[in-house]
Amino acid sequence: MTYFEPQPAPAEVPLRLTDPFAPSPPHALARRAAEELQRLLRHGGLASGLDLGALDAPGQGKMFGVLVVAAPDGRVGYLRGFSGMLDGRWEVDGFAPPLFDSIARDAFLPAGEAELRALGERHAELTGGEGALELRARLAEMTERHGAAIAGMRARHEANRGLRHDARQRLANGEAGDDERRAALHTLGQESRADAAERQQLEAAHQQEREVLVSALRALDTQRTGIEHQRAERSRQLWRQIAESYVIPNARGESRPLGALFAPEPPPGGAGDCAAPKLLAQAYRHGLRPLALAEFWWGAPPLTGGRLAGVYYPACRSKCGGVLPYMLEGLPVALEPLPGAAPGPVDEPRIVYEDAWLLVVDKPRGLLSIPGRHESSRDSVLVRLRRRDPEASGLLVVHALEPETSGLLLLSKDPETHAALQRQFARREADRRFVAWLDGHVARDEGVIELPLRTDREDRRRQLVDPLHGKRAITEWRVTQRSGSRTRVSLWPRTWLTHQLRVHAAHPLGLGAPVTGDRLYGGDDTHLLLHSEALTFIHPHTGARLELESPAPF
Repeated sequence: MTYFEPQPAPAEVPLRLTDPFAPSPPHALARRAAEELQRLLRHGGLASGLDLGALDAPGQGKMFGVLVVAAPDGRVGYLRGFSGMLDGRWEVDGFAPPLFDSIARDAFLPAGEAELRALGERHAELTGGEGALELRARLAEMTERHGAAIAGMRARHEANRGLRHDARQRLANGEAGDDERRAALHTLGQESRADAAERQQLEAAHQQEREVLVSALRALDTQRTGIEHQRAERSRQLWRQIAESYVIPNARGESRPLGALFAPEPPPGGAGDCAAPKLLAQAYRHGLRPLALAEFWWGAPPLTGGRLAGVYYPACRSKCGGVLPYMLEGLPVALEPLPGAAPGPVDEPRIVYEDAWLLVVDKPRGLLSIPGRHESSRDSVLVRLRRRDPEASGLLVVHALEPETSGLLLLSKDPETHAALQRQFARREADRRFVAWLDGHVARDEGVIELPLRTDREDRRRQLVDPLHGKRAITEWRVTQRSGSRTRVSLWPRTWLTHQLRVHAAHPLGLGAPVTGDRLYGGDDTHLLLHSEALTFIHPHTGARLELESPAPF
């Protein structure tokens, strides 16, 4: 552990650990520790022989972390950690070690990796080895030779067909007797049948010759498929063994293997290797009390983007979501509400339109559209409407609004109406308009943004722009007001992906100005100024065109 010098005053020491999944800025002490680590990463001074140059290679950056802790004697310091491996090493002096049992891991991992390598080499041999390449070359040569033979035969047969056609014309125009004509036509027919027989015989001979090579290649494919299945199964078995070698402790002094925290599904790759779990385990191992955590990215950004050197990020839900909640058991933690959930009472949703088939409400900011998985998030528009009318159990949200977003929310009262309304939006026969204030000056007056999005695997609350793997996302926009450094816009989502409007607003290739109050994609932690202000659609049962509006409260 590295102690702070000078020691912080009691008022500067947090009473309890903050929520590691919260996007809030790190505590001042954690930031101080992180800045010291960043200085060492930038200028050296870490473990001898450590080469950090690889972190600047494309896609090779990684997450680092610090955990502020209190020793039993009351002194305050911090631990350092990194995700995965650093400079090809699991263990580096001055950093928290990995969570797996090295002895147990060494008992099976080298042999398992050797087996996978052998299977991979055999697969490569069957795919591109000398024998496979020779068979494919012979088949290509044979195909070319057969094609030339068939082409030559067809040309000859076409010439024969022309001669027979001319002969038949002469017979039709000549003065030959009936017997002579019949005999000549019979001979021409035999010649035609002979050509057909020759074609069939040649094709059969080619097929028989080709089948020898095709059968050999098919046998290689069967072997290759078998090895692929064998390798996949062995890889799954090995990963299960690896997961069992990770010992995950918590603040109560208990421990469980990694696999048990994700059962019945296998743990995701890299689970348990992030900086935060390593740091907490190191603290428990030495009787240190965790006080504040900070994790930041260092080095080149990932190939898919979404991480910048020196920027702080919360713990990832994909890998740490199943690990950290267990590790924090027995430790006082200042948990924040889930993203978008209001900290206090929220107004009731106001009914804007209702009939026998559908319902439109004006959703207040801070209220979920549908119940969350966590008990603290059960409050939602659906729960409140069903509580108000017990017969409304069949209500379905057509398109949920994010908790932070206010405005018009469309619900159906039966599955048929729900499907019909969704079809209208998918075909762009229905429309919705949002209004937002953006932090920044948007130079143009209107346009269309098309940036594909996917979930950030490191932090599943966020969406990333990914031209290769992202889903198509389209937003039309128009500036309606400019005021100082802010811009008010109207937004028309033509697709409906999570956080689409927020990412399209914040991204440099979009509007380059985040929605005011957007903690995930901007920097402001005030209220999100994004409102669903208009809905237009055809009533699925009456055929009437409905145009509903709700003025923004900002």
